Amino acid sequence: MRLIVAGQEACTPREFAELAYGIDTELFTGTVGESALSRQARLAVAHEVMHDLDPEAARYARSLLRTAARRRVLTWKAAA
Repeated sequence: MRLIVAGQEACTPREFAELAYGIDTELFTGTVGESALSRQARLAVAHEVMHDLDPEAARYARSLLRTAARRRVLTWKAAA
């Protein structure tokens, strides 16, 4: 099954979400090796962007933030 949004084919679920909601998921999930200062700045921008999103996209963005936060906690616990 091919997933096509706005004339572009999405190869992964992440790409589908980016095309469908028009948001960059990395803004809400972060990247590997991100510094604490970069994370703070990214989260500040992410929260501002969420205010401009439609309700469905904002719910998706909040779920990305929660998932990313849980993943960081699990990574820290595993490293300890």
